[in-house]
Amino acid sequence: MGKLSELLNLAQSRSDGLHRPYQGDLLPQEAWKILQLAPGAKLVDVRTRAEWDWVGRLPNAVEIEWSQYPGGGRNPHFLAELRRQVDPEALVLIICRSGARSVAAAVAATEAGYNNCYNVLEGFEGDRDAHGHRNTIGGWRRAGLPWHQG
Repeated sequence: MGKLSELLNLAQSRSDGLHRPYQGDLLPQEAWKILQLAPGAKLVDVRTRAEWDWVGRLPNAVEIEWSQYPGGGRNPHFLAELRRQVDPEALVLIICRSGARSVAAAVAATEAGYNNCYNVLEGFEGDRDAHGHRNTIGGWRRAGLPWHQG
């Protein structure tokens, strides 16, 4: 599987029945492949500044907090920052730590007119394992995709 249209169709079929307004759900490897195939695509990382600084960053990602650090309150400027940094016509892939905040951000972006918006499942760190640790089950880092420390 390598063609852009095939990847996007797979993402759309994966989210069928979930009744979310955004276009679909991608696995991290699929998101990375799309970024290679569509140079105008934007990866929007909605984790917090603390996560970017202390856990790791994605190369060339647009960084806009969904929740503010510290405190965890919703960033009231999220959509304004998105509009300032990302063209509404762009192919937009949204990622967070484990795939929850990115769903909310993808919904908000789509409702604000970003009609080609996708969620990245598993996020940067994936789910917790039986010991409560991340980076062992799913996620961008576990998949061996490009990232760098703070």
